[in-house]
Amino acid sequence: MKKRLLLLLFVCSFIMLASCNNKDYQYFSIATASTGGTYYPIGVGMGNLWTEELMDQGIRATGQSSAGSVENIDLLQKGEAQLAILQGLIGDQAFNGTGIYEGRVYEDLRSITFLWPNVEHFVLQNSQIETGTIADIEGKSFSVGPQASGTEQSTLAIMRGIDLTTADIQPEYLGYDDTISAMRDGRLHGGSLPAGVPVTAITDMYASGVRADVLDVSDEQLESINQSANVFFRYIIPAGTYPRKEEDIHTIAQSNFLATDKEQDEEMVYLLTKTLYENLDFMYEVHSSAREMSLDTALNGVSVPLHPGAYKYYQEQGVDIPDELRPPEL
Repeated sequence: MKKRLLLLLFVCSFIMLASCNNKDYQYFSIATASTGGTYYPIGVGMGNLWTEELMDQGIRATGQSSAGSVENIDLLQKGEAQLAILQGLIGDQAFNGTGIYEGRVYEDLRSITFLWPNVEHFVLQNSQIETGTIADIEGKSFSVGPQASGTEQSTLAIMRGIDLTTADIQPEYLGYDDTISAMRDGRLHGGSLPAGVPVTAITDMYASGVRADVLDVSDEQLESINQSANVFFRYIIPAGTYPRKEEDIHTIAQSNFLATDKEQDEEMVYLLTKTLYENLDFMYEVHSSAREMSLDTALNGVSVPLHPGAYKYYQEQGVDIPDELRPPEL
């Protein structure tokens, strides 16, 4: 009887301890995009960093794949993700209630930090290339990205800027790896794969001998695109970045940034921001795109107001914060 009582007390204590420990855990889901791009490894890397560095404080963070920025906005609003990586274009539209978010503004959206430039990669089979610019996608079977993704929206914004719509192409809605696979099999002429450089799927395209190339964006095309979506800037991908690619690629980019909802705890977001910037070497090893991150670039291209926790950290670090990024709730 005594042994049974001791065993019962041990089991109850164990259950109570586990329950208390579970209450202390705070889980952060980081919404990213499809696994073939840059959002996913960066998000997973941040999750691993925060879990490793803040485990003793009960923090667990994981990156989750998604359809990209548009779905990520939805996940934030529903509370199904606590953090999300967003394209500058999509974040700006959501916060201001413009573009695809006209009439459904997301006023509670907040930014934490710039992450890296989202570099446009319009790829096309060599047999379909005429001018070498993005105008060549007209009349071709072309993947604009998964439906409801940031890739789809940025691709359509760029197309509008050069007077094209989906009626001018044969649209497909594929993820990055599936796009390259379909091109390899001859089922697709090309696709849009915006991400940080280098993009794994683009590296695979060149390395595996797919006869295709990344298209250039001319100065005139960039100017025209920015007349309707003024978030893009010139970006040159140096020769040698991708296998067998010996010339510079003259493309364009926009900013990617880490976002959250204003309801997230200020001290927790402060701690996440601080830990991220105190361990940038860890992130640099995750993906070369993360090397764009520094306190000097922390607010590059960010148009959505900061979360109070991130704002507090940047103030402590002496970062020059534009008035428009000051949290409205402060």
